[in-house]
Amino acid sequence: MKRKMVTIDGNTAAAHVAHATNEVIAIYPITPSSPMGEISDAKSAAGQTNIWGTVPSVTEMQSEGGAAGAVHGALTAGALTTTFTASQGLLLMIPNMYKIAGELLPTVFHVSARSLACQALSIFGDHSDVMACRQTGFAMLASANVQEVMDMALIAQQSTLAARVPFLHFFDGFRTSHEVQKVEELTFDDMRAMIDNTLVAEHKARALNPDRPMLSGTAQNPDVYFQGRETVNKFYLATPQIVQDTMDKFAKLTGRQYHLFDYIGAPDAEKVIVIMASGAETVRETVDYLVGKGEKVGVAIMRLYRPFSVKDFIKALPATTRKIAVMDRTKEPGSIGEPLYLDVRTAVGEAMADGSAPFRDYPIILGGRYGLGSKEFSPAMVKAIFDNLDAQQPVNHFTVGITDDVCSTSLEVDESFDTEQKTYNAMFYGLGSDGTVGANKNSIKIIGELTDNYCQGYFVYDSKKAGSMTVSHLRFGPEPIRSPYLIKNARS
Repeated sequence: MKRKMVTIDGNTAAAHVAHATNEVIAIYPITPSSPMGEISDAKSAAGQTNIWGTVPSVTEMQSEGGAAGAVHGALTAGALTTTFTASQGLLLMIPNMYKIAGELLPTVFHVSARSLACQALSIFGDHSDVMACRQTGFAMLASANVQEVMDMALIAQQSTLAARVPFLHFFDGFRTSHEVQKVEELTFDDMRAMIDNTLVAEHKARALNPDRPMLSGTAQNPDVYFQGRETVNKFYLATPQIVQDTMDKFAKLTGRQYHLFDYIGAPDAEKVIVIMASGAETVRETVDYLVGKGEKVGVAIMRLYRPFSVKDFIKALPATTRKIAVMDRTKEPGSIGEPLYLDVRTAVGEAMADGSAPFRDYPIILGGRYGLGSKEFSPAMVKAIFDNLDAQQPVNHFTVGITDDVCSTSLEVDESFDTEQKTYNAMFYGLGSDGTVGANKNSIKIIGELTDNYCQGYFVYDSKKAGSMTVSHLRFGPEPIRSPYLIKNARS
């Protein structure tokens, strides 16, 4: 079946699926997730229905905590329910997230991952917010580009119904949420084929109902709380396989195959970078270029971060792997290392201990930080990470993309390195509120809709917005574009 190609941003892609597969949507605006709520609200106001023919109820609450409480209540009443948020807004939802997960209520929260206010507030993207939720019991599924946002939104929706574990579906704030790309739009028929209505009926049958009394939300004493907490284990142990089965079902429907961990690169790679979300696209592009030059490198792209499947992670790595760089887009001061680094080290350690690892020797594993507050992450930086793995004394717990003249954690980057992508690159400069960004959004959409080219539009402006300089970065060409970084040189 031929599907329509549309030129949209990540927020629009998520809202397209979320509105079509839910009955209740509780929202509260926060940058850069607000458009998901606005789009859903506009759809319901216009009378647009979901895949079951009803118009979802969209309600703006008084805060993100209120939105999460409304989601919890609606789920308990048996409604298919979702919300959208980011940053401090997501943190305000954490108390309800513990309850939703503890009560095994299926839902998907769509998060445009954003920095948290630490030494300063930042409206820009990294993984500080979603990493603060990894202990809540939500499964965590990452998308790397606009097409994946739409695809993973649907995969998460079916997976949560099958697993009864709630899902946090996240993608990078601004870099993916606001990046415009040409993608294949999922149809309502696709969504109906993916969503198992038997599971929907089972969710509704578990709703609080005076005709079917049940015990829920109690207080527990030391005699039973521990035992009760452990009863969820079987659901989390089953979740990775459920997600993979859902991905396989999706592949049969659309032709796009995903795995919990997708390895791309040389089959005999010795150096591998582990990363998730939009940074994976930059690494993938660089790996393709370096492999073409004969280098033995690869990238393991993480899709399902929680529950972490050690078996599937180890299976994704080549047996020839000798050196691994794990890239985190967050900072946890005082920790031995950042979250993904700790998980990868533990996963490799467990696999080496039980004999399931394919490696002969324990690989060198280094941790690095990149991209905090939407700091640029380019192919030149990826090359620096691979070079660091080969250094006589490689830097662990390194940073890339900044110059650290305090603790000397930063890697030297050769800014002249280029992957030589064959795209038309254009840059437009303007002032906030002068219409340049809007005009260029229209331009890239016209190219996407009226030509056979793939396209990408990304728009840079600071938090002052009005009056400050804006730069529109437009790319288009005959092949899919995997370049989530700024254009340095405009070219045709």
